[in-house]
Amino acid sequence: MHNTRSRKSSSTEWLTGTPLPRRKAVMGFIGLGLGLGVFRLADYQIVEADKLRERADARRLLAQTLYAKRGTIYDRNGNVLASSVECRNIAVNPQLVEDVDKTVSALVKATGIDKKTCRKLVESDGTWVYIKRQVDEDDAAALEKKNLPGVLFEQAMKRVYPYGNLASQVLGVVNVDNDGLTGLEKQYNKLLTGTNGSLVRERARDGSYIAGGAYKKVAAVDGVDIVTTLDVNIQRAAEDALAEAVEKTKAKNGSALVTDPTTGEILAACSYPTYDQTDLENAKTEDMNLRLVTDAYEPGSVFKTLVAGAGFDLGVVRSSTSFEVPASIKVGDDTVTDADKRDYAMTMDVREMMRRSSNVGFVLVGRKIGADDFAAYVDKWGIGHSSGVDFPGESLGIVKERDQYDGATLGSMSFGQALSVSPIEIARAVGGIANGGVMMTPHFYKSSKGDEKDWGEGERAISEDAASQVTSCMQTVVSEGTGVGGAVDGYDVAGKTGTAERADENGGYLKENYMSSFMGFAPAQSPKVLCYITLDGTPSGSDAAAVPFQFIMANALDVLGIPHTK
Repeated sequence: MHNTRSRKSSSTEWLTGTPLPRRKAVMGFIGLGLGLGVFRLADYQIVEADKLRERADARRLLAQTLYAKRGTIYDRNGNVLASSVECRNIAVNPQLVEDVDKTVSALVKATGIDKKTCRKLVESDGTWVYIKRQVDEDDAAALEKKNLPGVLFEQAMKRVYPYGNLASQVLGVVNVDNDGLTGLEKQYNKLLTGTNGSLVRERARDGSYIAGGAYKKVAAVDGVDIVTTLDVNIQRAAEDALAEAVEKTKAKNGSALVTDPTTGEILAACSYPTYDQTDLENAKTEDMNLRLVTDAYEPGSVFKTLVAGAGFDLGVVRSSTSFEVPASIKVGDDTVTDADKRDYAMTMDVREMMRRSSNVGFVLVGRKIGADDFAAYVDKWGIGHSSGVDFPGESLGIVKERDQYDGATLGSMSFGQALSVSPIEIARAVGGIANGGVMMTPHFYKSSKGDEKDWGEGERAISEDAASQVTSCMQTVVSEGTGVGGAVDGYDVAGKTGTAERADENGGYLKENYMSSFMGFAPAQSPKVLCYITLDGTPSGSDAAAVPFQFIMANALDVLGIPHTK
């Protein structure tokens, strides 16, 4: 019989197929363990060393941003429009808070944050949770004196506005990181921002800073101050007059622009309604827009000044050229009449057409110019092109190219319809008339670090003689025509009214819903101030815009000390 007693297998036989003594097996396992340990040690200290070191540093080193002081924005006379002041961001380390109720109460009092929201933040996870950023230094200091465990402070900067919301649409706003979002803050963000610094400190596991621990500071480099072309006194007059005009006329909105047409410097610019840059939660996006740059409209009869300038420059008409002007005229499928609704023909020269703002008369002038030359001069005036203004979001409107003209285009454009254009482009063009035919680039930036920017010599649109003829006609408009409401005592004012009907959804025109405007400059023969008013959605015509024009122009001439001319 065979021995059926089972043999006890070695503990390593299953692995090697050959029985090994127990001692050798144990030593093998120990060796294998040591090998794995050496491999892991090499992995930690050599292969993964940098990554693991970064993780460790992230846990024990706290890096904070040292915000650069954003450059100050001044008006042309050195008045501060926007500046930066030190403030503090307030945070908590929930792991260190000892008395939640006491801490929440103190934070709510110092920051004004909602109590429920504050408690949720204080009881959250993490070691650094922001409660509120850009808290006034006095409020932060009062809170700091309470020595509340877990309440943390971080140096920061915020924008302040000594003149309140004056010129808020021009200046624009910055975010909590001091980056410009709109207006000049956005346009010149790189110049104003500077370079942030940093502060790195070592902290313990509980989040507290270690005395004598790692410390590294890189100082911030402050931004550059800039001087603008704005004048706070003219800006205030423009904003006040525009607000009153919009409210009284029940317009949807309005804009006012004041420039020096000989340089292109913008002395004042605003739209209404406006907004408060310190209360963005209640600001409407459309009210933050500087509409004279960002919006486009049919310019209406103000455009007749450019049509006259083209005709005078070509030599096809002069201010004394007469036309037999009928009561109405066909423009495409439409019948065009004058505002006086006369039912008889009149003999008018171009000066009289301008004085009366005759639509029919200017259709005849447009035909005298011809479609090809008309389109060429629209281009020379810069209509449909960027004005070059140093401001974000300029609208180029809608202006037909010559090959897009139909049977109504020439006639309609001759009195300021069938195109839309931003007020800043119209102001640049008419500024060329005031400046002897040379258009200057409208701009807000004047200088920084004592160096004035050269904005160039301008671009000639028409001859000096042609510009002089248009100016003379515009003087007649103010002295005895549709623009008498824009007259300023003691000065010769050249001006032009404008009334454009508002289109409805069906291609027709809305009743009692006009774009009322007034463009003018003074003194007429040596202009120093140009003012352009637009009121959108008024129930009345161009007279509505003459009132704020007169007030703003008189104020600007006085502020600048321009001597009387009569």
